[in-house]
Amino acid sequence: MTAPTTTAPEAAPASAPDSAAAPKALYVYGIAPAGIRAPRSRGVDGAPVRLLTEAGLCAAVSAAPPRLRPRRRDLLAHQAVLDELAAQGPVLPMRFAVLSPRTDTLLAQLRTDATHLAQQLDGVRGCVELNVKGTVVPGHFADLVRRDDKLRTLALRTRRRPDYEANVRLGEAIALGVRREARRAAREAVDLLAPLAVRTVQGATDDEQVLSASFLLRSADETRFREAVAERARACGNRLALSVTGPLPCYSFVDPRPAAPTGR
Repeated sequence: MTAPTTTAPEAAPASAPDSAAAPKALYVYGIAPAGIRAPRSRGVDGAPVRLLTEAGLCAAVSAAPPRLRPRRRDLLAHQAVLDELAAQGPVLPMRFAVLSPRTDTLLAQLRTDATHLAQQLDGVRGCVELNVKGTVVPGHFADLVRRDDKLRTLALRTRRRPDYEANVRLGEAIALGVRREARRAAREAVDLLAPLAVRTVQGATDDEQVLSASFLLRSADETRFREAVAERARACGNRLALSVTGPLPCYSFVDPRPAAPTGR
């Protein structure tokens, strides 16, 4: 929740009123412990970033632009602000385009949710997020046919009596088998990598991208984790292509608002 500022001003005290010229709507980048420096990067729409401090926390904000669109430069500016915050310690990152209607509304939220937010910050302290994706490798069907009795029988039958429908059935069966093998390799990868992480969150997949998982790692374990991914990629490279993105702000492992109480 920060907008980068060229002068890195001190955090504004909670009691300081907005100036008459200041816009009321705020663009929010993230929440961090009080006492950090404001980022020097410019924020979304080139706006300077400032820090609003309350209850031992600070929110990094900038003026909300008149029109908010996911332009590449603004996405990169949002990320740059979060990177500067994360370089100083734990941060609860907001996703692109989170707004607060007024300064006093945001400060009130920090006061109300202070305990929950502090717990969330403790949970990601000293950690980074890495995302691992796995996509199907389509070219290993010859080996698959050799190892799968049903596929081998279907391939021999199609070779002896080739026709359009038989070829379609064989192609569909091979594609299904390739995806099945890739999904098995994806499960094996997660089983291997999850013990190296503090927490793991599985993301959405489809027929081509059969693995998308985010891992919360202690910063000191990042190198070991990357080595484990590389080793696994070599082991399953004929079935599953693995890639790693990060380190990232811990988007997948924070919830800036406490859960609503449930009652009977």
